[in-house]
Amino acid sequence: MTVKTLKVLSEDLKNIDSAYAAAGGNTAALHDHEVSSLVISGSKVLSANQTEGVVLEKEEQENGVNIKLTIKKGYKIPNPVHLCFGVVPEDGLQQINMDFVAEEASSVELIAHCTFPNAVKVIHKMEAKMHIGKNASLIYNETHFHGSYGGVQVSPKSFIKVEEGGRYLSNFTLVEGRVGCLDFDYDVAAEKDALCEMITKVYGKAEDRIKIKERISLNGENSRSVIKSRIALTEKASSEFIGITEGHAPQARGHVDCMEVIQDEAKAEAVPIVRVDNPLAKVTHEAAIGCVDKKEVETLMARGLEEDEAVDVIVKGMLA
Repeated sequence: MTVKTLKVLSEDLKNIDSAYAAAGGNTAALHDHEVSSLVISGSKVLSANQTEGVVLEKEEQENGVNIKLTIKKGYKIPNPVHLCFGVVPEDGLQQINMDFVAEEASSVELIAHCTFPNAVKVIHKMEAKMHIGKNASLIYNETHFHGSYGGVQVSPKSFIKVEEGGRYLSNFTLVEGRVGCLDFDYDVAAEKDALCEMITKVYGKAEDRIKIKERISLNGENSRSVIKSRIALTEKASSEFIGITEGHAPQARGHVDCMEVIQDEAKAEAVPIVRVDNPLAKVTHEAAIGCVDKKEVETLMARGLEEDEAVDVIVKGMLA
């Protein structure tokens, strides 16, 4: 590797570190040899580290990276695995293909930050397969930062299989900067005694477009799930939320909970769908769309905030 190439990679790493920090990430964790981590800028792998019990394989492609991440059988990973995906320039295409396996009786937390601070014309696509083995546990926290231009198209699509006694908890957050265009599509299959919880929080502004589809199939006896979305919209932003839970087994229990807050000319649509074909299964739902409480806005304005600032404080409080 030439000196010139090393300098370019060093500068790329510096830039992605700054973007990662802007997204709320802990940059020290990306360079800690005691912590498993992966940093990808565009189609370049800038750094990678694996610790005991974690197997990390990666392959650079023309417009992105193929990743296989395995947590070995029985390993309880003590520190979260940190992932950073980003595009720092104003334009670019990033395709992330992820194959994740948590083997039997393993447990891990993934902390992913996706950051596009200068995006004017950026496309980020993710195709993921996740397999959570028998009695294994995965916590997946994903935070996005999109800058102020709204020039991002983000399309994360995942299929997750949770085997008997497995546990899958996910939290997707996009509340800083402009959303741009978000097309979110997650599909989960849960077996006997599995537990699944999916939480999504998004704050749309200006002309942002948000589409979220989450589906959980409760295929095994005594499987449990919650789908929970919190979406806030201002100006001319719009959203479409579809939350689907299917009860196919005895004692399966599921719930869909979506709440959306709109201001100005924003438009929201929430569609909770419940399907049950086993008489001993039970699935429930609730949905609400409303506006920010006027009295709360007036209270904050009396304390010196402008109206837009007051609305922003209330909305971020709801999304916290």
